[in-house]
Amino acid sequence: MPDNVIHEAVINAVQYQTGSIVSRQLIKKPNGNITLFAFAKGESLTEHTSPFEAVVQMIDGSMEITVGGTLYTVKAGEILIMPANIPHGLRADENAKMLLTMIK
Repeated sequence: MPDNVIHEAVINAVQYQTGSIVSRQLIKKPNGNITLFAFAKGESLTEHTSPFEAVVQMIDGSMEITVGGTLYTVKAGEILIMPANIPHGLRADENAKMLLTMIK
């Protein structure tokens, strides 16, 4: 299967829903998982911590992500690493999809 077909299948695994955050776990293993999120414009996750490292890969749109008090604007095609036990929060500037890879 060509790479772009796999890419489209991943992107379309979740759809935007007005006023909502939609997620679908793509891989769940004892050592980590990969979850696809679709954030409607303006949706957010309040600041929180995780005991695991995580990698955010923006697939579509952009988000403001605060990690340890530093604000980052992450756009489609960009990646951000979030260290374990550091507070972080997210807000969608527009409709945005991201892959979250959590490493246990």
